Amino acid sequence: MAATPRKRLLNPQQRRALQLLASSPYGATDALMLARGCTHRTLAGLVRAKLATARHEIVKAGDKTVDVGRVRITAAGRWAVEG
Repeated sequence: MAATPRKRLLNPQQRRALQLLASSPYGATDALMLARGCTHRTLAGLVRAKLATARHEIVKAGDKTVDVGRVRITAAGRWAVEG
């Protein structure tokens, strides 16, 4: 008998963060997520729970290169929001 995945209980902050990430096909920068009211703690919790991924990217802006963090939703995160 196959086990069905357990439904994750998300608090309102986590649900809102995942919904913001789900609406962006390429994810969002951590600065954008912070500007939208998410906290580092919320984002870190989503990454630890494997509902989102975070990685650093080097972006060229004019003559400067900038190191930015990008957060993306995972398939499990999409399932948690929809379920």
